[in-house]
Amino acid sequence: MIGAVRRRMAYAIKAEIRDPQAETFVFAAQKTMYDGKHIAAGDTVFLFASETEGGHGLVACGVVTAAEVVAKVPGIARQTPRVSVTIRRTALARRKLGRSELKPLTDWADGRPETELNFKFYRQATDKIVGLSDEAAAFLGTFF
Repeated sequence: MIGAVRRRMAYAIKAEIRDPQAETFVFAAQKTMYDGKHIAAGDTVFLFASETEGGHGLVACGVVTAAEVVAKVPGIARQTPRVSVTIRRTALARRKLGRSELKPLTDWADGRPETELNFKFYRQATDKIVGLSDEAAAFLGTFF
């Protein structure tokens, strides 16, 4: 559609975050799933410090200041889309939300935002950028 305005979306990233207090976060060549490949400058992002990397779940939220699609490697048939992003932190989480809080929520059809987060982050526990529903974004917003 020519001239269409892209609707701003909310995303979440689960990755190694060494300094949750940092003003800016740079993530290079991050795996994307669940529409995460559409992340763009101006989008809201919720940052989860990966528990497999020593983190504790939700730590901050911010705004994407730069996003760049990483080119696929020639000759490899199946590749997960990857994106490099820079995020400016806008707030620190005030409450805990991580794997231990989300793991019990496994009724994938219950429609709860917490279940969506468990499914997208912990069903396949790799670090990644994921697109969020409006309900999941609103739920995460209550942690700030």
